[in-house]
Amino acid sequence: MIETILTAFAVLLRILSNPVGNVVQKNLTAKGNHPLAVNFLTYFLLSVICILTAIGVQWQTLPREFWLYSILAGIAGASGNGFLVKALEKGALSVLGPINAYKSVVGIIVGIILLGEMPNVWGVLGIVLIIYGSYFVLDTTDEKFSWALLRKSEIQYRIWAMILTAIEAVLIKKIILASSPTIAFFSWCWFGAVFSFILLLVYRLNPAREIRKIGFAHAGSYTLLVACIGTMQFTTNYVFDHMSVGYALSLFQLSVIVSVLLGNRLFQETEIRKKMIGSVIMIAGSVIIILLKK
Repeated sequence: MIETILTAFAVLLRILSNPVGNVVQKNLTAKGNHPLAVNFLTYFLLSVICILTAIGVQWQTLPREFWLYSILAGIAGASGNGFLVKALEKGALSVLGPINAYKSVVGIIVGIILLGEMPNVWGVLGIVLIIYGSYFVLDTTDEKFSWALLRKSEIQYRIWAMILTAIEAVLIKKIILASSPTIAFFSWCWFGAVFSFILLLVYRLNPAREIRKIGFAHAGSYTLLVACIGTMQFTTNYVFDHMSVGYALSLFQLSVIVSVLLGNRLFQETEIRKKMIGSVIMIAGSVIIILLKK
């Protein structure tokens, strides 16, 4: 009973922290912070916080699989979050948020390959509802639900972010199985920092110059962002440790409604009623996918 309550509380924190973190990321990029710099600093600050609490871990006893999956998850996660921040820089939060509901679909597919989590007819029905609900959300854009929409850079960035972070989710589950949720969190922070720094170099950005752009006025925003992203990932790991990745990713899609409401309230994004209808349909699909657990 206690475990169920703690898992439900972790899911609630994950649902709330993710869209709030997205809002902070969007605000920071709007104020001139480069998306990849925001991505790196988030990982870096979390990594520094983790150092003291990670001293007692017997790292030398961890299996080889832990390090392999940590490297792969670091690459996927840093790249995915970089694409996400780029998408938020240009796109509407109330559109980009609901697109993430496809993440449960990708998670199930990758879970079949790496974890052997096989869906049944309920899972297929849930996937259909998620796709159908996305029609209502994406139909609010100028290009409507069409191939022209997929040519928009922010949509492409969001899709790549979704795919990479879904793959990362399955890899994190493998890391948890090889260690623990807490150690997996340390791994996520440190390897994410390393590979997000490499992304800065790949795109020929000067890390020192980008960091100097950050004024004292941004300190509060970065503090909130680190708190949101740290909470999001730690609760994600806890939930992954207590249920299958596909079910967890489906539950996390309840944050869709929060994204739509925040987009309307903070950024005056329009056609909220239609987006809410689509979000509810997509959530219904996610809830049905949860029935896979039965």
